Amino acid sequence: SRGISEKSSDCSSSIVVYRRQLLKENRDKEAIKTMKTLKKTHRPGVRKKVEIEMQASELSADNNLGYSVWHKNTEGSTKIIESRKRVCHQGNGWGEFEIKARERDGMRAILESYDSELVASEYSPQLSLRVKEAEDMLQKVQAHNAEMEIQLSKAQEEAGTFKLQTQMVAAELEDLREQQKSNTETSTLATAEENATLRQKIEELEAERLRLEEQNNILEMRLERHNLQGDYDPVKTKVIHLQMNPTSIAKQQRAEEVEQLWAECQRLRGRLRKMEAGGAMPTDDTTLIIPPSQEILDLRKQLESAELKNQRLKEVFQKKIQEFRTACYVLTGYQIDITVENQYRLTSVYAEHMEDSLLFKSTGPVGSGSMQLLETDFSCTLTGLVDLHLFHQKSIPVFLSAVTIELFSRQTVS
Repeated sequence: SRGISEKSSDCSSSIVVYRRQLLKENRDKEAIKTMKTLKKTHRPGVRKKVEIEMQASELSADNNLGYSVWHKNTEGSTKIIESRKRVCHQGNGWGEFEIKARERDGMRAILESYDSELVASEYSPQLSLRVKEAEDMLQKVQAHNAEMEIQLSKAQEEAGTFKLQTQMVAAELEDLREQQKSNTETSTLATAEENATLRQKIEELEAERLRLEEQNNILEMRLERHNLQGDYDPVKTKVIHLQMNPTSIAKQQRAEEVEQLWAECQRLRGRLRKMEAGGAMPTDDTTLIIPPSQEILDLRKQLESAELKNQRLKEVFQKKIQEFRTACYVLTGYQIDITVENQYRLTSVYAEHMEDSLLFKSTGPVGSGSMQLLETDFSCTLTGLVDLHLFHQKSIPVFLSAVTIELFSRQTVS
């Protein structure tokens, strides 16, 4: 807007200078022409009339020149333009200037016609009338010029007022821009601080997640190591006992021996009571001869030795069972647990989750080896292998091998 205002001001200045030069050239030409006429006629009335018309023309030119200056000083403001329109409506403008110029040209033409046709005695009254009319017109032009000067001063005052208001509005606009810029910087700073805080919190949560994940991996490794070492959860895992269990046989033999020893002890106690009472000694075969005390001690030693042997057998058998379970787990890749009677749960060493297991149920007589796969969440993901190896090939070992290969490939890819 400032660039447009400067260009408009330069254009207005050029127009004013050009108009001044044009009016000056016109006045010079008219003055030369008038002087030539005066030299030819030597008429004082005509000279006076021409001088009055020239003064009127100069006043009209100055009036229009003042309008141009006023237009230059008041451009760029809407209200000042309205004032200029109002002044033009009241009589000032190029239309009025053209009317005055045409009247002047008409008067000159009439004067020239009268000067060429009439003699001195015939046009003197008419010339006096025309001079009077020219003087009246000059007075009107002067009054109009004074009025225009008053309006021009008022317009300049209004222009100054509007310029001051414009400066105030510009200052207020600049303050608003500074305030908006400050608010924008403040909000940007607050957003940056909030983003930094959130980013730091995200980093802390990520570090906590990595720590928990590492701790979880360590716990899973410990659990797997414990499983390999033979530890198990009695709630979830049931130990398989063989039918021909040496420990059970030893326990049964020990129980029978204890029962026999207890019966013999009771008989001996009864005989002792009878002997103490002084009764006769029974001679039937059912009575037992009291062994010497040394023999009783030997029997007790044998009993303790048998109990110790039984305990050692239990420990050895427990160790062998654990070795057998570990060997099965390492060689076959499956941990076998008994959930309920005739149901077996197989968990692969490559299972992604602890609950990923297969459940088999014995359907035939004991020792027949007939097994049936029960549906679980994990078995539902192996429909292709089930259809191929169990339904078509009817081979559980091949199915278990295929499952092991599948789980191993998943861990390798991941």
